[in-house]
Amino acid sequence: MRLSFLTKAPLAALLLFGQNTMAQQPVQNGVEMADRLREDGKIWVVVAVIAAVFVGIIIYLVRLDRQLGKLEKEVKEKRTTSSVRL
Repeated sequence: MRLSFLTKAPLAALLLFGQNTMAQQPVQNGVEMADRLREDGKIWVVVAVIAAVFVGIIIYLVRLDRQLGKLEKEVKEKRTTSSVRL
């Protein structure tokens, strides 16, 4: 889908100027939830879950890339064999 300049300009302006209005103010006393998780030692559970999710995404993407590579190779071979037959 191609957007015209008249559509892109307001979107770009909204993106650039909207960052200042949506930015969060710095926290003076720290984040209560994070402090509590650190005190209880549960922050490592959160870190482990996030790491597991990222590892799962990376494994999925690598497998998907391999499968696409195999399919591309098969399509390329079929094209070369069909052009040889002509």
